[in-house]
Amino acid sequence: MKDMMPTNPPRMLVLGAHPDDAEFHSGGLISIYRERGYAVKIISVTNGGAGHHQRSAEELPAIRTQEAAAVGQLIGADYEVWEYPDGGLQPTLEVRHRIIREIRTYAPDLVLTHRLNDYHPDHRAVGQLVQDASYLVTVPLVASDTTSLRKDPVVAYMPDLFTKPNPLTPDIVVDTTDYFDRIIAMLDCHRSQVYEWLPYNGGVIDQVPADDEARRKWLASWFSQRARSIADRFRARLVEVFGQQQGNDIEFAEAYEISEYASDLDDAARERLFPSISQ
Repeated sequence: MKDMMPTNPPRMLVLGAHPDDAEFHSGGLISIYRERGYAVKIISVTNGGAGHHQRSAEELPAIRTQEAAAVGQLIGADYEVWEYPDGGLQPTLEVRHRIIREIRTYAPDLVLTHRLNDYHPDHRAVGQLVQDASYLVTVPLVASDTTSLRKDPVVAYMPDLFTKPNPLTPDIVVDTTDYFDRIIAMLDCHRSQVYEWLPYNGGVIDQVPADDEARRKWLASWFSQRARSIADRFRARLVEVFGQQQGNDIEFAEAYEISEYASDLDDAARERLFPSISQ
């Protein structure tokens, strides 16, 4: 049963490095928010122009922007693709101030982003930018053309499987099993990635079927391996939160670590920001 719409529904802002990062890492929680009518905005800080083996860097940003727009239309969310170069993002003052302005203007209660421990330099840059912006959104004389916030939002790091130098510590675990098909529908919009670049980069391009329906089934099988790996990695936490039987039965999950550089996640914020399907 869906939760009743709260009188002050939470707002989510997802700051990813590339078009498809939000869906790939946090598609379940995004789906939960939209199912309940909560506002979601997704931003890709880079233009996605480096993610292909055949298409040019000149044509790719327009393709990826269209793919992102298709996701936004599918789930009823704002989806922006910024112009910073894919593969060349730096945590500069310019980008930091833009993120500060975005957080102030959109006024999210919850921000999702990458951890600083990540294989991709663009992911690390976005994580650093959000960390640097978190406190400064409350400082009036920084980016003073926008009104400062009295309190910064809660920032949660999107799930990953990296272990060195610091593995993700799950403060929140989310059962996404019932939302798996919705996640696949979102990823299916990013066709230049999930059926072209990522299979090529992973050495499995020859496994991708030509038929649309068969490709989608292949995508579900491919993505399920990661979603199941997240659940298995954080199984002990799932059991702790959901109980022995339910925790062990959860097939797909997302896990989030709360940033210590932004607002604390107290009990009231936990209940408000993370619906009852998550703990």
